[in-house]
Amino acid sequence: FALQPGECFGLLGPNGAGKTTTLRLALGLIDPDDGDISLLHRPVPREGRPARLKVGVVPQIDSLDPDFTVEENLLVFGRYFGMADRLIRSRIPGLLEFAGLTQRAKSKTMTLSGGMKRRLTLARALINDPDLVFLDEPTTGLDPQARHVIWERLRKLLNQGKTILLTTHFMEEAERLCSRVMILDQGKAIAQGAPRDLIAQHIEPHVVEVYGDSVSEWVERVGKEMSERAEITGETAFCYAHDAKPLLDNLSAQSALRYLHRAANLEDVFLKLTGRELRD
Repeated sequence: FALQPGECFGLLGPNGAGKTTTLRLALGLIDPDDGDISLLHRPVPREGRPARLKVGVVPQIDSLDPDFTVEENLLVFGRYFGMADRLIRSRIPGLLEFAGLTQRAKSKTMTLSGGMKRRLTLARALINDPDLVFLDEPTTGLDPQARHVIWERLRKLLNQGKTILLTTHFMEEAERLCSRVMILDQGKAIAQGAPRDLIAQHIEPHVVEVYGDSVSEWVERVGKEMSERAEITGETAFCYAHDAKPLLDNLSAQSALRYLHRAANLEDVFLKLTGRELRD
């Protein structure tokens, strides 16, 4: 696969599918068994070190120094790139404003909330003014408010012309941010394209989720007949249809069942292609 300048490209897949391994390969941190990898027009891992000078990375797990202040974390990280202190200090105010941390510049990182730490990690990844930013599950563990703030910051980066490679388990996140996604499973790419195109290609437009103790009986008696495809997971049935009206008319008379009618989304594509079984 290849990234286009200025786009957000998403890597999706179950646990163990190869997302983080792909990022490590692209960064030149591990050697490929075969094939060629180019990072910002440089072959990696052979020229991985100079290529990474124009790359920012937000890892899955925060690696902020708890003994440093917010400002000091940015200063020390900038020095890893060989940047002069004067240049680093000139960039810090703008990055703190970008991350919404201007008032916490002198705070130790151990006093920050989870959302603040993730925003600081994002700001830290931008200290070298990278052309390409790798984001490995940047919003995992955040509450909805913090997640939306991160999304807003990432859209700002895209508006600035930055290129983003994103891995995430949140399909809504990928739909909101990514112009293209690739779904991995067991180390292989099984689908690639714009989220909207993948939804249209793989999933019926209407989804009716049905909940209740008697849902299995209802699916066998009604759901399978009135939908193109019906799946049961636990106490939930997922009915996929081009015309949802017959399903909704029937369900409106079912007092023992609850239901939700929605449009198909990227999560439906993901589950259809990779299955609903739990991955460890």
